[in-house]
Amino acid sequence: MAKIAFIGLGNMGEPMAINLINAGHTLKVFDLVKEPLLRVEKLGAAISPDCKKCVEDADFIISMLPAGKHVEDLYLGSGNLLAHISKKSLVIDCSTIDVKTSIKVSKAAEELGITMLDAPVSGGVNGAKQATLSFMVGCTKETFSLVETLLLKMGKNIFHAGALGAGQMAKECNNMLLGILMAGTAEALQLGIKNGLHPKTLSEIMLKSSGKNWALEVYNPCPNILEQVPSSSNYEGGFALDLMLKDMNLALQAARVSKMEIPLASLATELYEKHSLDGNGKKDFSSIFTAYEKK
Repeated sequence: MAKIAFIGLGNMGEPMAINLINAGHTLKVFDLVKEPLLRVEKLGAAISPDCKKCVEDADFIISMLPAGKHVEDLYLGSGNLLAHISKKSLVIDCSTIDVKTSIKVSKAAEELGITMLDAPVSGGVNGAKQATLSFMVGCTKETFSLVETLLLKMGKNIFHAGALGAGQMAKECNNMLLGILMAGTAEALQLGIKNGLHPKTLSEIMLKSSGKNWALEVYNPCPNILEQVPSSSNYEGGFALDLMLKDMNLALQAARVSKMEIPLASLATELYEKHSLDGNGKKDFSSIFTAYEKK
């Protein structure tokens, strides 16, 4: 079993770390928030006082942070973690960040003789809890062969997307589509409700028709259609709307770099921005459903 340093125990990171503990790996963990640290400690993890202590003697280092600025600050900025990582350690960044920052940090690691790869995930909190996440990995084929078995303890579908940064690009495309699908699903359900259809009946019809999609089937944005999804818990937990907004903006940034127009993503981003400004940024992104209730 491997010795793993896990940095970042948010809504996704905590269940991912728990799955590694359950698989028999030895974990040292670090986060700025105390509560998740205490929860995973009860399951067998060791709490580190800082990120530098956390990575000592680690075979693998996994980071799961909110944005590119946090990843860059951890490894290159005030954290300067790369200076404290052994060349024998393999660094896996599972954060969803911009491609430019991902490559910058990975190349800096490479210059120090440290192997680092990008491996953002898809599947939501339930996927993290059930170890059914999809990992999109950017690295060499040789490095991919070294991490695939470990990632399978946290996920079900492990994809080698390509070279460094390819995992992040795949994730940006995926989340852009998810953002569009969620906004469209919410819009269709609300249109049906406003015209006398029961949302459960309409959901069942669309799930057996050409409108079927992940947002409708697994993460229905209408309350009380599915159990154990954020919409049935006042949109608490899950994937924060502001994080989806961050990902939508990453896609828009990539489109600008490649000089491509993405009108559907642009419109969906505007909807999420307005919903966030209305005070819903910390709620799950499926709360966009409630934006259509306003007159």
